[in-house]
Amino acid sequence: MDAAFTAEQDEIRRTLREILGKRCGPDEVKAAVRTTAGHDRELWQQLARQLGLPGIAVAEEYGGVGCTSADLALACEETGRALLPSPLLATAALCVPLIAALGTEAQRSALLPPLATGGLTAALAVSGPALAIALALTGEDASGQWSGGGRAGGVQARTVAAETAETADTGWRLYGEAAQVLDGHSAGLLLVAAHTGGFARSRTLLFLVREDAPGLVRSRQAVLDETRPQAKIELRDVPAELLGSEGADVLGALAATGRTAATVLAAEAVGAAGQALARTVEYVRQREQFGRAIGSFQAVKHRLADLYVQVQAARSAAYYAAWDPDQGGLALAQALEALRVTAGEAIQLHGGIGFTWEHDAHLYFKRAAADELLFGPVHRLRAHAADRAGLFATLTTGPATGPAAGPAADPAAPGLPAPPASASASAPTTTPPPAQEKVAV
Repeated sequence: MDAAFTAEQDEIRRTLREILGKRCGPDEVKAAVRTTAGHDRELWQQLARQLGLPGIAVAEEYGGVGCTSADLALACEETGRALLPSPLLATAALCVPLIAALGTEAQRSALLPPLATGGLTAALAVSGPALAIALALTGEDASGQWSGGGRAGGVQARTVAAETAETADTGWRLYGEAAQVLDGHSAGLLLVAAHTGGFARSRTLLFLVREDAPGLVRSRQAVLDETRPQAKIELRDVPAELLGSEGADVLGALAATGRTAATVLAAEAVGAAGQALARTVEYVRQREQFGRAIGSFQAVKHRLADLYVQVQAARSAAYYAAWDPDQGGLALAQALEALRVTAGEAIQLHGGIGFTWEHDAHLYFKRAAADELLFGPVHRLRAHAADRAGLFATLTTGPATGPAAGPAADPAAPGLPAPPASASASAPTTTPPPAQEKVAV
């Protein structure tokens, strides 16, 4: 494994940092999130034209740059530094891999080129607060119950006969709602996860819904982190196009997308944590108390040193996950924890001004809290990674015969010393004390 960055990767990082440094300061971020789209459309088009950012991980045959998900993660570390509000995560990290994996050749040829050039944005709509489960980040649901499971709620899909006589094909209609859809209010294309088949042929499928589809209602939600805009999607008998075929492995594709998205999110969180730490170091060098900079106090130095170690460890985990996406869940857990701790310490070390809700330090704190709510929490990310690795698998040598059955209770179990033969004979016997009599008073 060669951990060194290539010249092209260094150039992407340098150019992106230069553009965002000029166009995406804290004031610009606050102004962009309050627009109708929730992001700066002009900046989004500039990033698409100059760097091909939306299509950085799209194959060249579909109009993309042809790089890998590792390059996308590297770019997202820079967007995380600036807390860039953009549809990059929803489009490039969530929807593009699903279309590439499940779509037919006609669907890939029609959708991937405009997505790669930034002319079209997309959003993944999952019912309820189940995005982390759908992406297999905090658990796996082989039955797909998170999509509705045939019960009330979620999004349900049904087939209908073609409305015209020109074709004998059947169409699809969707009914239901999804309450937490990243960039769902502004996306031109929605990928909706819906349940179909009832109880007999229960399964989860993905459908394509255009922004102008009849019966589609979208409303932007008030959220903690405005740089991660979310929308509520209501589908009232909305016509939809099936992504791929009915026999496609949708759950497997979602899990694979979740591993890549976890790496991208980890890189984003590392970038944000690093920038929050850098801003805090700069502040403690300038802020004076008792006639000296507060950064010269040993207690402050120790706190900043601990943060630096934690951020660097999270960065190493994110880079490793970019090379091995199977480690994305663990890297995301470490990065989210580093961002949460760093943002909290940044507020504390900024003192009285840091506790004001309008201070820039709260932008990082809100990002940390919102990402953990959407894709975590951290302890569940780690628990699921441990389950996948089999760290807590129980080893048995035979059928259980009682409460104490198992390797630990078997004296002859391999790897355990056998008790001495006289142990049972010489063991003292204890007699239970006599029961006390109850005396009425």
